[in-house]
Amino acid sequence: MLKFQKVTSLLEQALSEIPYENLEISDELQEQVELVLIQLRRAIGKGGDTHDDELHKDLQSLYVSYDVTDSDILRRVAEKLQLMTITDLTQESLALLEMVSSSGGDPGESFEKMMMVLKKIKDFVQTNNPNLDQAPMGQKPPLSKSQDGKQNIPIPPEDFRCPISLELMNDPVIVSSGQTYDRDCIKKWLEGGHSTCPKTQETLTSDTVTPNYALRSLIDQWCESNGIEPPKRHNKSSQASSSSSLLPTDEQNKIEQLLRKLTSQLPEDQRSATEEIRLLAKQNNHNRVAIAASGAIPLLVNLLTASDDSRTQEHAVTSILNLSIYQENKGRIVSTFGAVPGIVHVLQKGTMEARENAAATLFSLSVIDENKVTIGASGAIPPLVTLLSEGSRRGKKDAATALFNLCIFQGNKGKAVRAGLVPVLMRLLREPESGMVDEALAMLAIVSSHPEGKIVVGTANAVAVMVDYVRSGSPRNKENAAAVLVHLCSWNQQHLIEAEKLGVMSLLIEMAENGTDRGKRKAAQLLNRFSRFNDQQKQSGLVVEDQISLI
Repeated sequence: MLKFQKVTSLLEQALSEIPYENLEISDELQEQVELVLIQLRRAIGKGGDTHDDELHKDLQSLYVSYDVTDSDILRRVAEKLQLMTITDLTQESLALLEMVSSSGGDPGESFEKMMMVLKKIKDFVQTNNPNLDQAPMGQKPPLSKSQDGKQNIPIPPEDFRCPISLELMNDPVIVSSGQTYDRDCIKKWLEGGHSTCPKTQETLTSDTVTPNYALRSLIDQWCESNGIEPPKRHNKSSQASSSSSLLPTDEQNKIEQLLRKLTSQLPEDQRSATEEIRLLAKQNNHNRVAIAASGAIPLLVNLLTASDDSRTQEHAVTSILNLSIYQENKGRIVSTFGAVPGIVHVLQKGTMEARENAAATLFSLSVIDENKVTIGASGAIPPLVTLLSEGSRRGKKDAATALFNLCIFQGNKGKAVRAGLVPVLMRLLREPESGMVDEALAMLAIVSSHPEGKIVVGTANAVAVMVDYVRSGSPRNKENAAAVLVHLCSWNQQHLIEAEKLGVMSLLIEMAENGTDRGKRKAAQLLNRFSRFNDQQKQSGLVVEDQISLI
């Protein structure tokens, strides 16, 4: 610790001596250096003396002898260790008890000595300052000058200070990396062309900021308890994005009120707020932009798993679905921490309507190619297969469209096959009344292009079913059935033989002449495959005949 304090002092001294006027550096860089300098000076101020021999001797005397009652020693130790209030003493006691717990219940002799010293300090403080809830012995919390240098205020807790300005946050907001900054500071940072989080250097997926209402409330409480006027914040209209300013002021205010209700501890407030947001987001793109820009997405995502109310959960996932209709919101949603896992949770545990809307949400989000990877890796495919098998007709449709989109990405095809998709699709094909034949054939055409899919589809007696659909299906079904046969027959010649026995050749010739464009291509591919196979068979027969004649 002493080494770090020394380095801090050296850095502070070095940065203090930089001759800015002689260097050709930008104002922005100079400002960043000055911010670092402020941090270093604060660290030095908090660190106190680099080595306090007096405190060391005082503690040694208290450790050695239980009979030490020198009030000057006890006062110095209590002040330097900041153990002058009931809160300080309680926290220290809890810390010691936690140390006992972490040590397995036997911290050794050192714990007894520390408890002895703490008891001495507590007895001394109680004797000299009976009113422990107030600042002891006329002392006040540590003070620091405000920015204008005219007013002294207590030093705010670390979590209440903006990592950029190091000052008390007036309007704390959360960025996409999860860090909290003062709104004005992060706004200047973003307007300066930066695309990373100042604290973590993580690339920000969005310039949207979300009000941190919980921290705002804590800051207000701290200000009130220290006799400081709470921060004056921007008008709600100035907090909204340029897109949300297209809405009337009363509509903006309504959205802000709904966001506050989302953070309420009352289930009925959460339920009514999510329902209203669901309806607003359904109406038009202006509402979708404004709601997302106001910071609703992280709050809705939180309710997917945090709420025990099924209706709240259903409204929350449907609100996210409606917000995702606006293209730019898709990226915001997926980049929100916990969003995709939360949707998958609803897909697994929610009511049937919530599961249907969760599947529809995943379909909407998977329109963007990179989201297909994220969603597939989040475990969404198995519950989608379950919904396809067990859901209502609408649920099956939603699951099928989501699975189809996800399986466009090659890496998700194997996941779908391993989740049992093929048997479900084959069952749907044998149940025309389910109304899922089109979707089932389209998905089979995709998964049968995967090595694992070929094996599973090939062992499911699919050739006969595909030939039937080539014979009597709709134009779209014919081309998808032919696509499945192309994959199977190119993989295993036994499927070629089986299809030929079932009379597929004449069907393919008809399709090659009169089918859809895609159907013509698939029919031509299969006919070419049959032609090569027959040539190979003839060649093999000639070789056998030549061998017999030689004998």
